[in-house]
Amino acid sequence: METGFTHSQMDMETYLRPTETIDSESNLIRETALRLTRGLTGEGRKAQALFYFVRDDVHYNVYMLSTFIEDFKASVVLERAKGYCVQKAILLAALARAAGIPSRIAFARIRNHKVPPELRAQMGIDYFPSHGYTQLYVKGKWISVTPAFDKGLCERSDLPPCDFDSEHDATLAAVDLAGKPYVEYLEKYEPQADLPFEWLYGKISPIWGQKRPWTDAGDSRGHIMPLSGYRFP
Repeated sequence: METGFTHSQMDMETYLRPTETIDSESNLIRETALRLTRGLTGEGRKAQALFYFVRDDVHYNVYMLSTFIEDFKASVVLERAKGYCVQKAILLAALARAAGIPSRIAFARIRNHKVPPELRAQMGIDYFPSHGYTQLYVKGKWISVTPAFDKGLCERSDLPPCDFDSEHDATLAAVDLAGKPYVEYLEKYEPQADLPFEWLYGKISPIWGQKRPWTDAGDSRGHIMPLSGYRFP
């Protein structure tokens, strides 16, 4: 399968080291990981605690997407307490490494049938080329987990939340609560020990143009989406 980047065999220690964006050595990340896992025994229970914190306490916002690498740094995402799928996946990876759980980043091209029509029109395409999620090494195997959509968002949108039992993959569901199409995984890419930022930039900049995170509606004013020509009012 063509991924656009290569991956070599690496020892498990690689998946525990801090990187520029997976800054698991930062005080904020280390203290948060310690607080969330204090008193828990077993890597499975620790992984669950970290997953649910990132899923629900760091709220999903697609407009936090950025074409600048500093906006993907885990400690920055944690401070902002909001992010889109890739940023939240990086945060979970950093917290896991700080807790001694090997982690890596994975990507997929997906079609989300529940995307609001306005966002689909703004993007100019009907799929997401670089949906990000996390893989955790728990109980001797890699498990894919998707902390993107917080429980509150799922409840407001009548969508099934992504739950993690520490044993099985926790990825976005194929159908919604009414049994209608929800998410299609069109293509999965090879997992990476670090954020492949140049590859990611090549996927998102043609759609979004140059942008920083939009923390409120005013930040988007005048921005043009290249593929659709949409200008935010």
